[in-house]
Amino acid sequence: MSFPLLTATAALPAVGAVVTAAVPAARRTAAKWLALIVSLATLGLAATVLVRFDPDGSRYQLTESHAWIKDFGVRYELGVDGIAVALVALTALLIPFVILAGWHDADPLETGSRRWRPTQGFFALILAVEAMVIISFEATDVFLFYIFFEAMLIPMYFLIGGFGDRAHEHGEEAASTQRSYAAVKFLLYNLAGGLIMLAAVIGLYVVAGNFSLTEIAQARADGSLHMATNTERWLFLGFFFAFAVKAPLWPLHTWLPNAMQESTAPVAVLITAVVDKVGTFAMLRFCLQLFPEASKWATPVILVLALISIVYGALLAVGQRDIKRLVAYASISHFGFIIMGIFAMTSQGQSGATLYMVNHGISTAALMLVAGFLISRRGSRLIADYGGVQKVAPVLAGTFLIGSLATLSLPGLAPFVSEFLVLVGTFTRYPVIGIIATFGIVLAALYTLVLYQRTMTGPVKPEVSAMPDLRARELVVVAPLVVLLIFLGVYPKPVTDIVNPAVKQTMSDVHKTDPKPSVEAAK
Repeated sequence: MSFPLLTATAALPAVGAVVTAAVPAARRTAAKWLALIVSLATLGLAATVLVRFDPDGSRYQLTESHAWIKDFGVRYELGVDGIAVALVALTALLIPFVILAGWHDADPLETGSRRWRPTQGFFALILAVEAMVIISFEATDVFLFYIFFEAMLIPMYFLIGGFGDRAHEHGEEAASTQRSYAAVKFLLYNLAGGLIMLAAVIGLYVVAGNFSLTEIAQARADGSLHMATNTERWLFLGFFFAFAVKAPLWPLHTWLPNAMQESTAPVAVLITAVVDKVGTFAMLRFCLQLFPEASKWATPVILVLALISIVYGALLAVGQRDIKRLVAYASISHFGFIIMGIFAMTSQGQSGATLYMVNHGISTAALMLVAGFLISRRGSRLIADYGGVQKVAPVLAGTFLIGSLATLSLPGLAPFVSEFLVLVGTFTRYPVIGIIATFGIVLAALYTLVLYQRTMTGPVKPEVSAMPDLRARELVVVAPLVVLLIFLGVYPKPVTDIVNPAVKQTMSDVHKTDPKPSVEAAK
């Protein structure tokens, strides 16, 4: 039997989480290094998956299949296509940076504080989230996917509620209350989506007789499994609702600004750059593949919701006073672009959406982590408390500028390519929606440049006059992300070559082809 590479990629951080949590309380530094080493080893396994994956090969590769709960037809089935490979690699890449950026975020607070911050628990929870996200990308059994789709809420709840941001203008007691509120809101929203999905998962089993994604999709394709129209639509809605909450799509988005505001910067990156990608990924893998006709039926409404997310998120980002809330609303706008690309039902749109997931993860990580370094120095999240930072910390300001420009999809940086593909793919089939969505780009330029201007330029405020520049550990975190933003902005081919074959197969699942140009090219 060949080495179970996919299982190992998910199991290593899971085992690492247990071992890290068991490190004695007096060995906090050892726990940090252990978590970092485990995350780097996981990155090595993810790189092996990437190297061994053949974009021109079968749809699902490196597959594993074992009987699990025979009486209910549940199997332990794993397999990756090009989309899953890209997101597994993204997750494994970001976690070491998250750990390094949060190196001191869980250190004990000052003497006399009523809050106890178990360092080992913080890093163990990060590794646990990594394990659950990776296996969610790999699972080809619907029930297996559902288990980890829901289970990742538990460590995220404790990361938000137990290890929140120390920068709070109303003191520790108010900060604790706000953290608890944000954590409970995150949990309740996502649990509600998960419970509705559970009903749909059970309904799918009643109709199909098993939970295997590949078997159900094949049976649907060859006509041996037929779903009544209303049945398929209800099942689709059950799955889509849960994924839309996770994504997050308007109007199910309201948990995200609170969660990101009250989290440490590394945990905020974990939320929006890693965990939320499971929602958009699942729309591609499960909604379109299992319920192709219902997906096409729901497309007009979903595109309108995605368009509202783009414009609404950008408008609210413009008016934010809190740096983290601004990035949160910007992410809502970006996720609108991703969902719009998925349901445009064109190869350019879906390729752009998948590439957007990768590029948004890198750009948001770069911007949020630098913002976290900035906030930790000043002790405030409020934009008005900054000014003139570029004169006292030019490297910090420069990396913050690159992260901001990536957020507005500046040509030459990675998000531009993906956003352009999404807009082109949408415009060819839905020109009005494509045109309106471009206003999101204008608003993105407004909120990112205003953020940079108010924090980094102008007179140096006394509170930031002694602010130190980025330290060596912080440069190690930020520099590779900046390099990736530039490299993928100039040369996105390595990612598109992996995802494009999977996108073509998804287009085939929904029986869609790209629309032909309405005007013939001049000879």
